[in-house]
Amino acid sequence: MRLSSQLSKWIAVLFIALLLPVRSVFAETNYSDLYISISDAIMETKQGHDTEAVDSIKEFEAIWKEQQLESSKQSKAIDQAIKEALTATPETRGDTLSALSKALHTLEKAENPVDELAERETFSKAMAPALSTLEQAIESKSLEEIKQANQQFISTWTRNERPVREQSISAYGAIETNMAFMRITLAEENPDSSVLQMQFEELTTVIDQFVKGTLKEQAAEEYSLATLIALLDDSSEAIESGNLELAKNTLRNFIQIWPNVEGEVRTKNASLYTMLENELPLMIGQLTNRGYDTEKAAQQLKGFTQQIALLQTNDSFSFWDSALILLREGLEALLIIVALLSFLTSANQQSKRKWVYIGALAGLLLSIVAAIMMSTVLQSVTIGNDREKMEGYVGLIAAALMLGVGVWMHQKSSVASWNRYISKQMGQAISKGSVLAMASVSFLSVFREGAETLVFYAGIAPKMSTVEFIAGIILALIILSIVAVIFTKVSHKIPIHRFFAVATILIYILAFKIIGVSLHTLQLTNVIGTTVQPNLPIIDWIGFYPTNETILAQLCLLFFIGVAIWLKKRNKQPKMELMNK
Repeated sequence: MRLSSQLSKWIAVLFIALLLPVRSVFAETNYSDLYISISDAIMETKQGHDTEAVDSIKEFEAIWKEQQLESSKQSKAIDQAIKEALTATPETRGDTLSALSKALHTLEKAENPVDELAERETFSKAMAPALSTLEQAIESKSLEEIKQANQQFISTWTRNERPVREQSISAYGAIETNMAFMRITLAEENPDSSVLQMQFEELTTVIDQFVKGTLKEQAAEEYSLATLIALLDDSSEAIESGNLELAKNTLRNFIQIWPNVEGEVRTKNASLYTMLENELPLMIGQLTNRGYDTEKAAQQLKGFTQQIALLQTNDSFSFWDSALILLREGLEALLIIVALLSFLTSANQQSKRKWVYIGALAGLLLSIVAAIMMSTVLQSVTIGNDREKMEGYVGLIAAALMLGVGVWMHQKSSVASWNRYISKQMGQAISKGSVLAMASVSFLSVFREGAETLVFYAGIAPKMSTVEFIAGIILALIILSIVAVIFTKVSHKIPIHRFFAVATILIYILAFKIIGVSLHTLQLTNVIGTTVQPNLPIIDWIGFYPTNETILAQLCLLFFIGVAIWLKKRNKQPKMELMNK
């Protein structure tokens, strides 16, 4: 009876939940996925990737609709901001995205009202002991005491910084910058106590202004990862040329800009964020110290530059990649269909050719519909960090299958191999002895290649816009249509094996790119490590990223290809010797 009673209560609760699907606008909600989509859109807009930015906004819109909030002033503002962001030009999209971000923040504050004054007072009380200890240490002029007190202050700040970051980005940036400058001074060979005193006074002034609410917000300037990269490049060049003061000033500029961009780095590579926070101030302070290894410092800066560059790489695919996959798979199916049509012609059964066309068309349409559905699902259903991981895993699976296709094509890149393959397919069709069999072989030839194509597309579809994805399919279909006409007219004159040789190379290149892009995605989601080679370039279009992990995987691919070529040559030699005898 007790179990029955509990079950009845759970059923009642479930029934009530089903009757109340719409949440109150003031219910506590987690909008982390929405913020991720906005962040992606802003980053892509800054990099000039307009199509990808629009896709991220559409992803935001899909997640937003899933929230099912009651209509309110705040929710209407977000609806309007979404429309403006989607219809904006590439030049104005950045402003509309900022407005969308502010609208979401306003909604979140309305749902979870916070007493900002109380938060500032709590922050002040939490920081007061650490500030007092640091002030006394600076007055004592004892370097060890100052370092110890400064470390205590940093720890206290880290635990209590949240209200500052949320209420005033200007205060947050100023406090972070002054803290970094103090660490720079402490890292110098002979720290100047008067400089430390001045930096401490500036720090306490900013904190006091934040607590009292009198700090004026500065207009946010447009900074990006590219800004950080340029500053690090200038710094490493200055070090290599021996101009250490210029390098220090440039890195100080980096420190001042850092709070405006650090969120993007922290989201995508937490370990890099920690290294930059901890190591750059020390490097600036020690750069002019006697015996400091400036060559090592320059290399370290290049490493930082490379890692930041990896965060903004264009690891997407174009419609040419989409077209290449369908061309490869479509041509194989097309060759089989042409062979079937030729068989019917030679058997004086031209009237039954339409069944081959019907079977092929059915397989083609089903493949296209499934491909478009897959692209839509991958881009709208999966979100956030899990989406990135899924893209990486599926990409690796697609690359492995593509490698298998490449080996198969390599084996068919001789006249004898191709003729044996066609004879086998023809034999299967003829043995059925019916029109239905011909239509079935035609349908299965197309749809089998279509299913294989879907797996390959799963590896690249999430990294390209739906427009480019479909454009690639349309381009491939146009080319296949032209080739089909040519095949039916002059099929006996076409060196099919040459086509396979060229297509094999293209498939291997695409597999190389997919492996690089997929592993890079897994690196950005911290699934696998990132060991940077700072002296190697990033080559987006081929999927080459200068990390040990991606390079090793791509070297394994090249080794596998080399083995496949060697095995084919070895198998070919005995046959040639037999023919000579």
